[in-house]
Amino acid sequence: MELLAPAGNMESFRAAVDAGADAVYVGAPGFNARNLARDLRLDEIAAMIHYCRGHGLKFYLAANSLVREQDLPQVIETLAILEELKPDALIVQDLGVIKLVQDYFPALPLHASTLMAAHNSDAVRAFTDMGFERVVLARELTLKEISAICKKTETEIEVFVHGAMCFSYSGLCLFSSFLGGKSGLRGRCVQPCRRQYTWEAKGGMKGGKKGSKESSSGQGGKGGYLFSMNDLGGLEAVPLLAEAGVASLKIEGRLRTAHYVSHVVQAYRMMIDWHGRHSAARAKDGERAADADAGSFPSVLRKAQQLAEKAMSRKVGPGYFLSPQPAEAITPYHSGNTGLHLGRLDAVNQKKNSCYGTLTLKDELETGDRLRLHLDLTGERHSFTLQEMLKGKEIVEQALAGEKVQIAMPADLIPAGARMIDLYKVDVRTRPQVTDGEFGLPGMGEMKDLVVNVQETQRRRIATICDEVCLTADKDARLLPVDKRGKGDGKPRATPRKTGPVKVKLPLEWWLKTDSLKVLQERLPFTPDRFLVPLDKTTVSQVGQIKRYMGQGIRNITWCLPPVLFESDLAQVQKQLTLLMRSGFKSFQIGHISQAWMFKGERVHLSCDYTVSLLNNQALAAVIHLGAEAAQLSIESDQRLLADIIKGSRANYQHVRKGLTVYGAPALFTARIAARHFQYDRVLLSPKGEAFTMHKKDGLVRTVPRRPFSLLPYLGELRDIGLDYVVVDLCNLPTSQQDMLALTDRLSGVGRVAKLPTFNYLGVLE
Repeated sequence: MELLAPAGNMESFRAAVDAGADAVYVGAPGFNARNLARDLRLDEIAAMIHYCRGHGLKFYLAANSLVREQDLPQVIETLAILEELKPDALIVQDLGVIKLVQDYFPALPLHASTLMAAHNSDAVRAFTDMGFERVVLARELTLKEISAICKKTETEIEVFVHGAMCFSYSGLCLFSSFLGGKSGLRGRCVQPCRRQYTWEAKGGMKGGKKGSKESSSGQGGKGGYLFSMNDLGGLEAVPLLAEAGVASLKIEGRLRTAHYVSHVVQAYRMMIDWHGRHSAARAKDGERAADADAGSFPSVLRKAQQLAEKAMSRKVGPGYFLSPQPAEAITPYHSGNTGLHLGRLDAVNQKKNSCYGTLTLKDELETGDRLRLHLDLTGERHSFTLQEMLKGKEIVEQALAGEKVQIAMPADLIPAGARMIDLYKVDVRTRPQVTDGEFGLPGMGEMKDLVVNVQETQRRRIATICDEVCLTADKDARLLPVDKRGKGDGKPRATPRKTGPVKVKLPLEWWLKTDSLKVLQERLPFTPDRFLVPLDKTTVSQVGQIKRYMGQGIRNITWCLPPVLFESDLAQVQKQLTLLMRSGFKSFQIGHISQAWMFKGERVHLSCDYTVSLLNNQALAAVIHLGAEAAQLSIESDQRLLADIIKGSRANYQHVRKGLTVYGAPALFTARIAARHFQYDRVLLSPKGEAFTMHKKDGLVRTVPRRPFSLLPYLGELRDIGLDYVVVDLCNLPTSQQDMLALTDRLSGVGRVAKLPTFNYLGVLE
């Protein structure tokens, strides 16, 4: 079983190798899903690959960011160079990157990133058919589910065993993007899950009773760090994962320090080696010898845990390994900072040009250590290196746990009157290190020459591929005007009637999504071209009623599969789909790319939800290949990006109808955990006053904005850039008669309506 370690820089790479990693993964420059202070250079990557090849280690590159249309030329150039450098695999998420590798760079082996959200064996089977040699499973799976998936596939399975946990399912978090265009799926996450939130009480007050201590403590469900997951620590699960058939154990942490990497890798090396010895004893001398050896497990586990505890991470727990509802996965009264908590500052005093904080240490501290201040009331975090420390009036270099000290802090980090400031140690004092040459890495000058030579030899090939794939100025100039037949003049129309409700005509085709059957059965004040109905237990149980009410109108119903399907649900969902197809329904929207395989051989009309994450024309080409006739572009897209994707698709003669959700309250978090401190359908406020609510249904918890976003005023623009249809999503929103009339006003453009957020449309997706 492989032990796979992260490296965000050369120091961490050396630490991983020295600690006993079998393989190392780093981020591909420009398109990896971690916002590093500095991407590794291609010459550094070349040196690492050269070292690993000479020492029997594997080297993987995480090229797992979503790729925008305008990023394609740079991605193509990087892929061409990487193919020549020959890493052992690329870890990928974006369907466009997958298509590029398969069409132009087939020598690059592919691993499916955890961001591709493989929750079940169907996903693994689909990814295998797509050409992946390994699949990194979603982090939300139990040991039982992992074992069941492993038994159903010959494909290598990789599992995260240690490091940070996302509250939302990987690949489905929109929160950071919704707040300001910094997409977590593109490695730009601002971690809204780590912020402090407060429940709004009746009457609009935050938390509990006015002025009560409980109001922001996080206890009693009154508020706190409600989504801040503790780190995953799976040392105890190592033998069980090995027995399940997992091929690789992965440690998260490309943003972590070399100190962290060294200690965590050593801990898991210890557990894997113990299991290897235990398995060898069982094979050689039988169960009796193995049982005797098993007695050493608690001792080895304890030593490994002590090593991991020195890594200065967050509080750790077993994640989802032991239960789909882990009781201690979130500690809402704690901020969830990484590092060792040294204590809370008792006082902050100004001395000359410096600022000094006083505290009693919970752990040892040394000048040169890297520290982080956390201002509890605002959530601000500031890091600095400790330059000076006082014990009494004496300047000291070291202090022990239990001692009272004063630490010098940059004065500009502490706002006037600040209180409730916690201090964390996030890295130890830098020690003298071996040079790259002493370690055995090749010279950087040699590697730079290698990369430059590869760039030169690949230049013509790169240009040819870019000309075939990308939207060039020449292609843009030759594009024919968008066909606007049947799409109106770009302005919403409200056709007045003498009596009865207003009938709205929009400038382009529009689909209405609703999880309320009542909406389907009532006489609506508008007439959509198509209804989207989520496939769940409630809606499927009422198929007969829908058919009786809709009659021939069932041709205009599309059933929408959810993006997450548990292993235990697969058989039931397949039965439901069979029932629907036999009942005359022929239109289905997939929420996950692997669901296309559920319709193999069936004569149906397939479309893709925005959760398939399409941000470039090559990703569109991939879903066309799988049988999609229509596809929603990513809901995160900005105005320029939408135009570029559509132009790129037209320039490459891709015959697929392109849509976009233009109104709704999308799930910003989609989570498995239903923590005890959650309060569903109650207003939740961020530190900046943004309002959200949480809903629980069918085993998932969704956090949605209180106010929907709306691009309805821009339908004419969307029509003009070539969009074929739009989706108005009423899921997670009230649907009373008054709400429908208010929506009619928005659709028709008449009446006075309040402005709504526009997601990233008027901004920039980063």
